[in-house]
Amino acid sequence: MKDIRTLSLEDLKEYFTQIGDKPFRAKQVYDWLWSKNLHSFEEMTNLSKNLRENLSKDFVINPIAVDTLQKSSDGTIKNGVKLHDGLLVESVLIPTETRTTACVSSQVGCSLNCEFCATAKLKRMRNLEVAEIIDQVALIDKQSRLYFGRPLSNIVFMGMGEPMMNYKNVVESIRKITSPEGLGMSPRRITVSTSGIPKMMKMLADENLKVKLALSLHSAIEHKRNDIMPFSSKFPLTEIMDALQYWYRQTSSPITFEYCVWGGINDTDEDIKALIKYCRQVPSKVNLIQYNPIGEGKYDHRNIEAEERYVHELEKAGITIVVRRSRGGDIDAACGQLANTHSRKEATGVAGT
Repeated sequence: MKDIRTLSLEDLKEYFTQIGDKPFRAKQVYDWLWSKNLHSFEEMTNLSKNLRENLSKDFVINPIAVDTLQKSSDGTIKNGVKLHDGLLVESVLIPTETRTTACVSSQVGCSLNCEFCATAKLKRMRNLEVAEIIDQVALIDKQSRLYFGRPLSNIVFMGMGEPMMNYKNVVESIRKITSPEGLGMSPRRITVSTSGIPKMMKMLADENLKVKLALSLHSAIEHKRNDIMPFSSKFPLTEIMDALQYWYRQTSSPITFEYCVWGGINDTDEDIKALIKYCRQVPSKVNLIQYNPIGEGKYDHRNIEAEERYVHELEKAGITIVVRRSRGGDIDAACGQLANTHSRKEATGVAGT
């Protein structure tokens, strides 16, 4: 049976016309589904009982469900989310003193092969549907209100999967999240993080979504980045920069470069100089992320002295650099750790691998 949330407003109007009801019912149902994030026809109280029964015969609503919930000592909450077909993804609530951020997933697994990322150890099983993305946001908003007494303030597409590889559903989910008929959140508080697919970044720039863009960079030296993120050999740094400059021309929104420093990999003065040169080609800032080990060898070695050199040299060059402290590491909810330990086993187990 079809999930009613796969229908557009126009589709719903056509449905109600076909069953001999008034088209304005479509707007009522649409409001229940997207603005109120309701998962039960029975609770749509401005519809007649007969109409609610007809809807339940013709459609289903397939919400996500919290399979596991873990709380970190720093307040971070990781949700193991079960989808209607039994597959699992993870999403994270990240609190600070002034805001609450939802880190949401866009795919079950990932089709890329970044060496440092736990999710990359899973095969990509499928893209998430629009409703499954929005359900994560609504879930974390409820948790933010429950545990921290304030609504969700920010969203980052930095969970499991590459957002650009689920482009259509990610864009549509953003439209619904920011629409007054949806969750009504500000697009300026949404960041889409990508590993760097130039064609898709240019497409996103043309969508006029008014969101922010972050690029997972980790090295501005071609061969080193290809070692860290092997898929990137298909997308040279020059092509990525061309797409980033296009993004800025279209949106006037600066880029955020996400960057981890690993001992023996990208911790030399040459690496720092290359990053400064790359940053100067487009308005940007650098988020220096404290990496969280996933137990996979060479990427488990953090070089704190090199991190401090990065900060000093980038600041001296006039480039904004923000050090992002690790959060949720004790529950494998930090950057690079999603789908780690028991969650990785569960997710692959569902697929029968």
